[in-house]
Amino acid sequence: MNLTIGIITVSDTRTTATDQSGNLIRSLAAEKQFTVIGPLIVKDDCQEIQTAYQTLCQQNVDVIITNGGTGIAKRDVTIEAIQPILKLEIPGFGEFFRSLSYQEIGTHAMASRTVAGFDHADHLLFALPGSTSACRLAMEQLILPEVYHLIKERRK
Repeated sequence: MNLTIGIITVSDTRTTATDQSGNLIRSLAAEKQFTVIGPLIVKDDCQEIQTAYQTLCQQNVDVIITNGGTGIAKRDVTIEAIQPILKLEIPGFGEFFRSLSYQEIGTHAMASRTVAGFDHADHLLFALPGSTSACRLAMEQLILPEVYHLIKERRK
């Protein structure tokens, strides 16, 4: 099964040249032979995030990975943008991510609102922090090892 992954970077400051996290996600996914679209870079704005999400859905992606905007700052709105889109949340993803993150950064991990789930059309979504090390942790320890299993289970 060949999966297509779409990437959205949520940031008020990143550009194509400075998007280390989006490019890392792209590189790690490409190494595992996924077809990759993006990263699309959008501002910390609910409408822009949802528009980018819809753009990727129209390109027949299987998985959408966002990075950025998952913290607790007032301008962090990724979760507010995507939570209404989720039909089925996968709570274990956020729980495992925060647990693994705690091992690396301590109690700062509690501020991460990382989530995963499926939308109405069964696209699998992961919302990651913007930190490059957090994206590496999520990709290497959670997403890449489990993405095929999650998609297979949902498509039963």
